[in-house]
Amino acid sequence: MIRVAVIGAGSFGRNHLRVLREMPDLDLAGVLDTNPARAGAASAEFGCPVLRDIATLPGAVDAAVVATPTTTHAAIGCALLDAGIDVLMEKPMAESLDSALRLRDAAARSGRILQVGHLERFNPAVQAVRKIITLPLFFEIHRMSVFSPRSLDVDVLLDLMIHDLEIVLDLVGRKPTEIRAAGLPILSDKVDIANVRLAFDTGCVANLTASRVSTERIRKLRLFQPHQYISLDYQRQEAIAFTVSAAREVSAESLPVEKGEPLRLELEAFLESVRTRRPPLVSAEDGLAALELCLDILDKIKEHTAQIAPRLQAF
Repeated sequence: MIRVAVIGAGSFGRNHLRVLREMPDLDLAGVLDTNPARAGAASAEFGCPVLRDIATLPGAVDAAVVATPTTTHAAIGCALLDAGIDVLMEKPMAESLDSALRLRDAAARSGRILQVGHLERFNPAVQAVRKIITLPLFFEIHRMSVFSPRSLDVDVLLDLMIHDLEIVLDLVGRKPTEIRAAGLPILSDKVDIANVRLAFDTGCVANLTASRVSTERIRKLRLFQPHQYISLDYQRQEAIAFTVSAAREVSAESLPVEKGEPLRLELEAFLESVRTRRPPLVSAEDGLAALELCLDILDKIKEHTAQIAPRLQAF
């Protein structure tokens, strides 16, 4: 029985608690939150103890899920890892590269599992597409959400687009050589909508748009590679491949997808790594690469904002 604690009883922490409670061969050791009322409510709903503080966890738990505000990830994660506790860290891995490096180094130093919660990597449709990737040449990706007060401590890149950036990095297998980006704050003091163009030395180009001020929820990826166009719907967990034959005939095929809840699949993979000591599917290096790209994009957005600032002053 693996003893697992959840740190953070907000909306996503509660999702983790819901799934963990339903999993076999698992002891849901408790929930910890800085807000006693929130911790108590989660404890009552999911039938687990309220944990007092992180100092009480060594020896009492084997693993922990950290679903707290991004700015707290490094401090909490390093304390857990140094105490010999395996960690599933929600994305983004940290708020800065220095903090992310501290987490990576703590995991290496302690010999503990550190998995980063890039949920879409566990989406069954993404896994189906990954099996047929040859040479990605062009991506068109949209991730749109209606406005919510959740996660306003970070901009839309670290909140939403980072999912797709991590998928692109995984499928292309390298970092981009060129970044162009624009973004604007709309309903918060952070960037709420952004458009990014990435170019890779393979000739691949990726266009990504993310918004948390949309009137609808969209999660779609389109991918072109030699003789093939692939359309993926994250929400429906569906993927269709359109293939052009040598005779210029086009055939459409729905990729085989065994649908499942990505969060459950992510937690199952994490617990399997805890049991077997197998490296996690989404490693600290993967989380670090996605974060670094996000921060590079934010720098480009700042450059673009400075460029248009004189015109904005007229309004």
